[in-house]
Amino acid sequence: MNAWLDQNAQAVAIGLSGAFVLFFVLTVLFLVLWLRAASGRRGQYYDRVAAERQRLELEVSLQEQSARLRIVRELHEVAVHSVSVIISQADGARYAAASDPGVAARSAAVIAETARGTLADLRRVMTVVRDGEAAATPQPRLKTIRDLLAVMGEAGLNVTFVEHGERFDLSQGAELAVFRIVQEALSNALTYGGDGTDVKVAFTWTAEGLQVLVDDDGVRAAAKRQGLDPDKLAQSRTYTFQDDLNSLTELVVGPGITEMRERAALFGGILNAYSVPGVGFSISAVFPALRYDNGVHGVNLDA
Repeated sequence: MNAWLDQNAQAVAIGLSGAFVLFFVLTVLFLVLWLRAASGRRGQYYDRVAAERQRLELEVSLQEQSARLRIVRELHEVAVHSVSVIISQADGARYAAASDPGVAARSAAVIAETARGTLADLRRVMTVVRDGEAAATPQPRLKTIRDLLAVMGEAGLNVTFVEHGERFDLSQGAELAVFRIVQEALSNALTYGGDGTDVKVAFTWTAEGLQVLVDDDGVRAAAKRQGLDPDKLAQSRTYTFQDDLNSLTELVVGPGITEMRERAALFGGILNAYSVPGVGFSISAVFPALRYDNGVHGVNLDA
């Protein structure tokens, strides 16, 4: 009987010990999970605070830039009106001088006074613009295009850059447009072609223009990542004349493509985006008169 009691006591002790160990393990596990959850909540809180702070800073910056734009627009309207007054006075003086030579002298004084006021307004416009440019992030230039190619190469593209012709200086706006077009084209190649996509970026400078070409082999790169031979895959598929015609005539749309077209059009350029069956994608931007682009004629006004 005593032996049986001793065995039962030992079993109960073992059971209690096991239950205690299990309880302890569960308690520690619960504590660890709770601490991790609390840490995650704190991290999310800090992220929300940082995001809110960044949103407020961007909102303030946007309000400041909007205010500058309103000031520039108002001063610009005043300057345009003043210039129109100057032109009217000059035309009137030219016609009246034939009968009254003294009119030219009186009109010249009025024209000079109006012109000085207009010049002061234009200087105010430039001051506001410079303040806005100083507050904004410096815009990229064409001389940094190789830095962009290096960054995209580190991201996974195999980029080759070639340049033909004699480069000439562009306005900052034109440089920014070309830079953004190349940047968006490379981003599309990385997004749709993926790692290992070969991309060729070509600049061809003419006497007055620039041709930009960005070709990628995203379709072939995707086949390689799947362990397939892109040449055999292309041979196994039948590409018809209609496929080639569609690639040339089909209008490719999308936010990025639309923005590139608008940037090119601002400087008298034409942008074409089309797929190359069995190979990848191609984007070309042709600026026939970029050297002397002045927003109106695209001709050399100094000649």
